[in-house]
Amino acid sequence: MSAELRISSDVVGLKIPTAERRVTWRETMNYAAAVGDLNSRYFDDSSPDGIVAPPMFAVATTFPNVVGMSGVLGDAIPAGAMPRLVHASERLLFHRPIRPGRTLRIGGEVTSLTPTRAGALIIIRFDATETDGKQVFTEHVGAIFRGVGCEARVLPGESPAPAVAAEGGAEATWEAEIPVPREAAHLYDGCTNIVFPIHTSRAFALNAGLPDIILHGTATLAMAARELVNREGDEDPGQLRELACRFTGMVVPGSTVQVRAWNRDAQTPLFEVLGGGEVVIRGMARLGAAPEA
Repeated sequence: MSAELRISSDVVGLKIPTAERRVTWRETMNYAAAVGDLNSRYFDDSSPDGIVAPPMFAVATTFPNVVGMSGVLGDAIPAGAMPRLVHASERLLFHRPIRPGRTLRIGGEVTSLTPTRAGALIIIRFDATETDGKQVFTEHVGAIFRGVGCEARVLPGESPAPAVAAEGGAEATWEAEIPVPREAAHLYDGCTNIVFPIHTSRAFALNAGLPDIILHGTATLAMAARELVNREGDEDPGQLRELACRFTGMVVPGSTVQVRAWNRDAQTPLFEVLGGGEVVIRGMARLGAAPEA
């Protein structure tokens, strides 16, 4: 660990200001298209029930909060630590579908800081509600400041650990092979407004020590979510109640990934995503009866 770079435990408990965001059908359809998810529930707005957003669209609604949080965290995180930040985990609890035409109120809070061998692990919780106060989703974002030190601190009732990792059986219940076209990261960038040049500028990626641009981790996770909903949830996105994972590797656009799952029981499959023969995501899902709209 770097003796010079340390994150203060005062960061835990800091609030991310609440912001409102009105969801549009164009945004939700574009998100689904960006990850190749052609489920009619995301596109057929002639249906009497209307359309819903893909569950992973939640991360597009919180990304502006993530971008703006550096000013909120202030002196607790030294400037030299920010370039060392990498996305480590996601946990999403889906309380009800996100529907176009409605407004979300999204606020956040830093819930834990934990020293690890890789660096300082920070967990930030985002809560999204509709304007009438109904819960829509809860997101726990885990990120590691590589090579940065810290002292552990956890808010009461919160977990300091990243999302659960899958430990599948010898033979998967099902597998899916998904081509990732060379333009995939650019499409995801443009259709979601989740923007960071490591995903779209090869010069930037090479300068960061990577062999090429890499696909957004949330895009890879969205592809896995697509398969889980269609194969385990009767193509009903409302049945996906929880999705949690650790990001363990990178996907280079222009390759192919494999999603494989093990049905630990009928409602909580474990899954992995492999890219280039290596596991890049390990996670779990929880499925159940779709909540009220």
